[in-house]
Amino acid sequence: MFDDIIRRAFAEDLPDITSEAIFAPSDRGSARFLVKAEGVLAGLATVEEVFRMLDPTAEVVMKAADGDAVQPGDIVAEVKASVIALLSGERTALNLMQRASGIATMTRRYVDAVAGTRARIYDTRKTAPGLRALDKYAVKAGGGENHRIGLHDMFLVKNNHIDRAGSITAAVQRIRARQMPQQIMVEVRDRRELDEALSLALDFILLDNMNLDELREAVERTRGRVPLEASGGITLETVRAVAETGVERISVGALTHSVTALDISMRIGT
Repeated sequence: MFDDIIRRAFAEDLPDITSEAIFAPSDRGSARFLVKAEGVLAGLATVEEVFRMLDPTAEVVMKAADGDAVQPGDIVAEVKASVIALLSGERTALNLMQRASGIATMTRRYVDAVAGTRARIYDTRKTAPGLRALDKYAVKAGGGENHRIGLHDMFLVKNNHIDRAGSITAAVQRIRARQMPQQIMVEVRDRRELDEALSLALDFILLDNMNLDELREAVERTRGRVPLEASGGITLETVRAVAETGVERISVGALTHSVTALDISMRIGT
C-alpha cells in the first residue's frame, strides 16, 4: 500500500553501516512496537511492509488494527526478522506509523467534537510532500473524510481563479465547456458571491473564513440546495460551534499540516 513511500525513505537512509558492521546477515531477532501515549493507531501496515521489504522472511504479527484507540503500554505489533533488518527499518517504520497515528489521533478529536451534528470532518491538500497517501489514509483511520486527493479529482474554484477569470460565473462556464466528469466546488467569501454560486447549480460551495453569523446566514439562504463546507482557521476549540451552524462539511488543514507524532517505540529482544 505504501511501497513507494517506503522506498523513498530507504533511499534517504540506507545502507545501515553500523548494523551491517556489528551483526551477521544470519543473526535473527524479535522486536515489539510499544505505544507510549494515548491516541488512535494508523499506519500499522507500514511496519509489515518495511520489514518484509528488508527481509522477505520476516514474520509480522499485528496486535491491533488501524483506527483502534490505544493506551500507554499497548503492544501493537511484533516482528521476527534478521537483526540487520530490524535495526535498519526501525526508524522508517516508526516515522511513518508515528506520523499517521498522530494524524488519526487529531482527526478523532475533531470527529468527536462534532458528534451529534450533521457535519463531517474533511482533510485538505496541506499534507507533507510525498506523504499524501499516508496522510489521507490516516485521516480515514481517525474517522474523518478525504477532500480532493489532488488537483485532478474535483474542480475547486478558489479566490485567485475567480479574481483572474473575472467572476464565479465566468470560471464555472469555462469549466463546464470542457465537459469533464469531475464535480465542481466554488469558494465564496461573502453573501454576494454565495448568491452567485447558488444560481449555478454547483455540487458544493465552500464558505471561506466566514464567522459564525455569516455561516448561519449562508445555511439559511442555501436551504439545503447545495452542501456547504466551512473552511479557514477552524480549531478544536471552535469546530463544535461551526458544526452547529448547520454546515454539512468542515475542512481542517491542521489535521495534516501540524502533526504531533504519537509516541511509539520499538524494543528489540536480547
